[in-house]
Amino acid sequence: MGKIILTGDRPTGKLHLGHYVGSLRRRVELQNAGDYDRMFVFMADVQALTDNADNPDKIRENIINVALDYLSAGLDPAKCTIYIQSHIPELAELTVYLMNIVSVSRVQRNPTVKTEVKMRGFENNSIPLGFFCYPVSQAADITAFKTTTVPAGEDQEPMLELTRELVGRFNQLYAPVLVEPSIMLPENATSRRLPGTDGKEKMSKSLGNCIYLSDDADTVWQKVKGMYTDPLHLNVSDPGHVEGNAVFTYLDAFSTDQDFADFWPEYKNLDELKAAYTKGGVGDMKCKKLLNNVINRMLDPIRERRKEYSKDIPAIYDILKKGCDDAREVAAQTMDEVRKAMRIDYFNDKELIRHQQEMFNAK
Repeated sequence: MGKIILTGDRPTGKLHLGHYVGSLRRRVELQNAGDYDRMFVFMADVQALTDNADNPDKIRENIINVALDYLSAGLDPAKCTIYIQSHIPELAELTVYLMNIVSVSRVQRNPTVKTEVKMRGFENNSIPLGFFCYPVSQAADITAFKTTTVPAGEDQEPMLELTRELVGRFNQLYAPVLVEPSIMLPENATSRRLPGTDGKEKMSKSLGNCIYLSDDADTVWQKVKGMYTDPLHLNVSDPGHVEGNAVFTYLDAFSTDQDFADFWPEYKNLDELKAAYTKGGVGDMKCKKLLNNVINRMLDPIRERRKEYSKDIPAIYDILKKGCDDAREVAAQTMDEVRKAMRIDYFNDKELIRHQQEMFNAK
């Protein structure tokens, strides 16, 4: 199939700036560049249910929110296939086969799983099995479409490492059917792990430190105004620190020279502002006002597109249904090859049927 991109999100809430700079913005760029033969973007509702099994309505309600975020951010269903994980049953089948060739201890060593377990407060005896095994499910998501490239943040690198191990193991045991994927990290290093507005953790819906793509201008300002800066920068004249300062981290991720020309022409670019802030004489509130202008300028066209798309919700579900149909066709083809490689394609193996008939005739 050539060069294939696959990426997705758990539909547990609206998407935020961390999603946008971590992969969503890059997805739109890649989609429009036309350098890849096909792009798949999916909502990982099965994986979302691994720690939300008692609240399926949360997932059900957010499918449309994530779809609206995708479309309003610029993903085009004419250029990429947008689908829902649970409606591709071939993914569940492949997950089971991959589970058979990986050990429990190998999954336990996954640092991303360890971090997620800690974040959710699971004890060793309370981790849902589905949640524990979701790295294998993720490997199935990737390999079912023979994905060559996965745009993702650096926290997903352990997942891709496990996927490559499973591909190698499967191909060695059976036949060279699956494709080994590579990760595509954000070009801007700051964007690889955008902190929350509190500056302490990565932006996360569960931690309540997000700025959402759908937030209105007033909400954005309230969140920016309360952002973590430099606790030692008590007076405007005090020297400030940009390291660990969430406002400057966000400016690293989003601001352009044009933003400075339009909103704060006293400085030509972010480097000049950083130098002045570090020296002393620049107030935190002025920096926050700049960031607020930068973020709202970026979000304005996204909000406008979301408003238009939300006028016809049935049309959004039609887009998702077509995406599921198209994605399933591709996954089904891969699974035909997987079953053949594993020698479990019983009804298509004419030689097996003929040989067994001869065996029984000889008795």
